[in-house]
Amino acid sequence: KEEIFSQLRSLGVPTDKPVTVHSSLKAIGEVEGRGEGFLEMLIEYVTLNGGLLCLPTHTWHRCGGSGQITLDVCSDDVCIGTLPRIASIHKNVHRTLNPTHSLAVFGSDEKAAVFAALDDSLVSSSDPNGCLGSFIGQNGYILLIGVGQEKNTFLHVVEDLNNVSNRLSSDIFPATVKLTDGSIIDKPLKLIAPRYIGDVSQRYPKLEPAFSLGGAIKYGKIGNADVQLCSARKIADIFSNIIKKADGRELFADDSPLPENLYK
Repeated sequence: KEEIFSQLRSLGVPTDKPVTVHSSLKAIGEVEGRGEGFLEMLIEYVTLNGGLLCLPTHTWHRCGGSGQITLDVCSDDVCIGTLPRIASIHKNVHRTLNPTHSLAVFGSDEKAAVFAALDDSLVSSSDPNGCLGSFIGQNGYILLIGVGQEKNTFLHVVEDLNNVSNRLSSDIFPATVKLTDGSIIDKPLKLIAPRYIGDVSQRYPKLEPAFSLGGAIKYGKIGNADVQLCSARKIADIFSNIIKKADGRELFADDSPLPENLYK
């Protein structure tokens, strides 16, 4: 635990701001208390001075058959890894009501509840007015542990903020959410569903040179894993400028590097 805390401090991970974590436990290696222990370390560290720890608890895999509940806030049926699964049913968790890209939020009860409520009224899975979008104004951070920008869900929010074409479904998906009391509510929204070009997030690593050059990333280690600590505000500014310079050009249709004239 003390070794992990020392690495978090050296990296400059804040303890008074929202931090969302995408991680690979395998990349980190053996940790005291295993996945449950590592989650408790993150909660203790990030919330020390009023910060909020957020972990993605995505359920977009449930956008399937007719009548299927898209998000059950009491279930660990998530599609994004071991740590999110553990976080999804933690005794102190606040799950946000984004039907496809829910977050597990940890912090003081009042603060976490207010933050989680930002996802109560969404137009899309990547709505900039939701929880992740608030990272810009709150100067939040994205912590990538053993994974790259391909796991950075916040980048979908930046594209939504800039009205990038061919990102959201043309139709509204009839999503449903099962609440803690067992009641089911409708939460229709547009899905992240690019057409003809596949999963754009797999090509988001093309942005890393631009983010690095712009001072938006600090590199380090947690356990054995390579880590990127990313400023949401800086990433949003850099990516937004790239989108404007691209002037409607599709940047993620293939694996070719991002043209340097878009960020240098």
